[in-house]
Amino acid sequence: MKFLSFLTAFVLLTQTPSLAGESLFNGKNLDQWRVASKSKAIHWTVKDGTIHCQSDPKKAGSLLWTKQEFTDFTLILEYKLGKGTIDSGVMLKRPKDQIQIGISGSLKRDLTAAPYIPGKGYPTESKAAIAAVKPVGWNTLRITVTGNTYKTWLNDVEGITYTSETAIARGPLGLQLHAGKDMSISFRNIRIIENK
Repeated sequence: MKFLSFLTAFVLLTQTPSLAGESLFNGKNLDQWRVASKSKAIHWTVKDGTIHCQSDPKKAGSLLWTKQEFTDFTLILEYKLGKGTIDSGVMLKRPKDQIQIGISGSLKRDLTAAPYIPGKGYPTESKAAIAAVKPVGWNTLRITVTGNTYKTWLNDVEGITYTSETAIARGPLGLQLHAGKDMSISFRNIRIIENK
């Protein structure tokens, strides 16, 4: 039994990060996800193994949430910037704390891989991670949540470490389409490794 546990851990450690863990997206539909009650499903479509997010003419915002809830984990996903001014992010367990993807609407500059905390704005950022963003092609964002501490990496470049006073113990994860933006973004290979 010990050998089997060792073998499992070895396989996870030696796999490409984007292939490790449990898939949160089956590549075919949004059965593992739900659109927030105030949002419209028209913003989120699936094609060719990819979740596509596109703003509507009214530039309404939208949140796409996992049906599962999580506590401590490492989330790995790939995203590709589309058209417009991209203001997106990954919501951490509720529509409060998030990890930014793209341009901050308030600060008007790229803050990818930085935490946005209501009431505090962007308390920390990583210039190295922001510089690693690929404007064309797929980017890999990795987020580790341990208790109330967040860590990020962007294309294998270390981002931030931040301890949040507003973190909650358990909840779903969300993808954000910020209101007031004419934009598109795509996501694929969304996987999670839970720390139990």
